[in-house]
Amino acid sequence: MNRVVRGSDGRLWNVRSSLEWSNPIAGDDFEHDVNGGAGPAILMFGVLAVLILTFILWTPEGVYVPIWVILLLVAAVLFFPVRWLMHRPWTIIAETPGDEDEHQPERWVGVQRGFFNTRQETAKIARQIELYAEPDMNGSLQPTE
Repeated sequence: MNRVVRGSDGRLWNVRSSLEWSNPIAGDDFEHDVNGGAGPAILMFGVLAVLILTFILWTPEGVYVPIWVILLLVAAVLFFPVRWLMHRPWTIIAETPGDEDEHQPERWVGVQRGFFNTRQETAKIARQIELYAEPDMNGSLQPTE
């Protein structure tokens, strides 16, 4: 997501967010970042695949399988990968090159979890810049050097 916003002081800000594929380690989230790795997930996916394959192969010829059973199996297979993708952390960056007269370049960075939370936070940051010429100091973004 990328958005250009004009601040109340006339500066142009670029507010963008990008998906993080690895978890940034933060003090608040440390307990959540410690896990058993990808092994248990791969094992559970393998067990689910074997069960579904067994269900398909052992179905007798004359049995009619309703469409809702097939959709339920597809939903079961896709639930955890989609959930994992929707709860990934996103890095939000708001930066301005400044101008020659009085304003220095600024860069504000923060992390937000979840796609919908990120969209909402990005819109809130853009509105904050339009009204007050910079992101909220008490918000999710913090200035960087």
